[in-house]
Amino acid sequence: MNEIFKRHPENPILTPEKWKYPCNAVFNPGVIEFEGYVYLLCRVETFDGYSHFTLVKSKNGVNNWEIPEKPTLVPDERYDEEKWGIEDPRIVYLKEIEKYAITYVSFSPGGPLISLILTDDFIKFERKGPLVPPEDKDGSLFPRKIKDKFALIHRPIIRGEGHIWISYSPDLIHWGNHKILLPVRAGMWDCHRIGLGCPPIETDEGWLIIYHGIRYTASIPIYRVGLALLDKESPEKVISRTKRWVFAPEKEYERIGNAMNVVFPTGYIIKDKEIFIYYGCTDKCISLAFASISDILTILLKEKE
Repeated sequence: MNEIFKRHPENPILTPEKWKYPCNAVFNPGVIEFEGYVYLLCRVETFDGYSHFTLVKSKNGVNNWEIPEKPTLVPDERYDEEKWGIEDPRIVYLKEIEKYAITYVSFSPGGPLISLILTDDFIKFERKGPLVPPEDKDGSLFPRKIKDKFALIHRPIIRGEGHIWISYSPDLIHWGNHKILLPVRAGMWDCHRIGLGCPPIETDEGWLIIYHGIRYTASIPIYRVGLALLDKESPEKVISRTKRWVFAPEKEYERIGNAMNVVFPTGYIIKDKEIFIYYGCTDKCISLAFASISDILTILLKEKE
């Protein structure tokens, strides 16, 4: 199972040392292909502890990154929910409105919540504000409407429980029909909290979900990666979910950093039937792994049996 994803030999592909201005960490990027480039909207933590976003791009998505000398998006003082920083973006292209949707964590004084930014050129950004109240993280929209509704995957914390939920909206403003989609599983590797990794990926077999699961050990939590498959037209129906993790922190850059033992996928691109996963490591740097979509689906369909 843990051989499905292969690490790129140049990992980590982006580190604070490669940045054009001083920072403590570069991690958990939103990812999209745009105008012949792979764009990474990186979470960048500075030495005051706050995070902002910097957009970098590369032709091959591996090296020769064009890194600007200043941030792309910083917390906006007009938006109180961004007072303590902005974190962990996910990006999808919404076909119905012909815009790119960036869901991200706004760290408000009342706790983290999921906010939305829209753009059509990655130059001008339109903040739409919070989608759901705190405490909530790990949010992404589906890239198309489901039964004439926008759909959101997110991870609220309710009574201390950290399950993955799904919600629906007619207008990206009013959200309802909230349901637990993937619960934590007692005693297993994802027993304490789970959260969405990459945005939902539409395949012939259903929506592919790549998620992270957390288990607290006697010393520190361990972040690992699992897979699930959702029905294409009723995504609250779970077709399959892997019992074992498929990717775990093994390399030194995945085990030692600002946090320990963390692999945290947040974005992907698809090339020649392979999926390239961009993931944060130890809240410090960004790495890349890849796998065959066919192999992933084969495993998920076997789990269904």
